[in-house]
Amino acid sequence: MNGPVSPLRVMIVDDHPLVRSAVARAISADGMTVVAEAATGEEALALAPRIAPDILLLDITLPGLSGVQVLRELAPRLPATKIVMLTVSSQDRDVADAMRYGARGYLTKDLSPEALARSLRATLTGELVIPRRLAGRLLARMLQRGMSEPEAGSVPLDRLTRRELDVLRLLADGLGDRDIATALTISRRTVETHVSSILRKLSVPNRAAVARRYRDEP
Repeated sequence: MNGPVSPLRVMIVDDHPLVRSAVARAISADGMTVVAEAATGEEALALAPRIAPDILLLDITLPGLSGVQVLRELAPRLPATKIVMLTVSSQDRDVADAMRYGARGYLTKDLSPEALARSLRATLTGELVIPRRLAGRLLARMLQRGMSEPEAGSVPLDRLTRRELDVLRLLADGLGDRDIATALTISRRTVETHVSSILRKLSVPNRAAVARRYRDEP
C-alpha cells in the first residue's frame, strides 16, 4: 500500500519580499511547500544545491547575478530540479536565453495563482510551460532567422565571457554605464572595458549596434 504523497518542495528567488510572500501563499494554498527563499542570485547559488527543491521559481531581474546567469549555473548541477522563470519580462531574448540554458518554464507575473500552481505541477510530467503568445513569438523568430542568410562576419555571442554577457544584456535593456556598474557592483571604468571588449570580439562598430544584435539574437 502506497503511503501519502509528499508535497512539492518549492524554492522562490525574487528580490521583492511582497512578491515572494504572494507567490508563497498561492502555491501553499495548492498544497505545495516553500522550503526556501532567496533575494539575490548569489543567495540562490548558495542555497539551492543544499536544498535541492523539486521546483525552483526564479526571477530574471535580480541584483548582482541575473536570473539567466543563475539558471546557467544551477541547471547542470540540479538535474532533478525543475527551474521555472517567473518574471515581468516578456522580451524575446529573455525567453530564448531561459529555454537555451535549461528552464522548464517561463511564466509572467500577471498569471493567476491557480494558473501558477497548474503550471508548476505540469513541469513534473515533462511539460514545458510557457504562455502561448511568448511561445508563438519565439517560434516565429527562430523560423524567420532560420530561413534568412547569416550576416557576413557574424560572430556568436558564446565568444563573450559570462560577465561580458551580463554587461551586454543590461546595455541592451537601455542602461548606461553608471547604472550597469551599480547593478553588477563593479566600477564604471570596468564597465567601459567590458563594452570595448564586447565590440571588439563581435566586430560591431558601436553600442547601439551591439545592443540591437543582442536583442535580435534568438
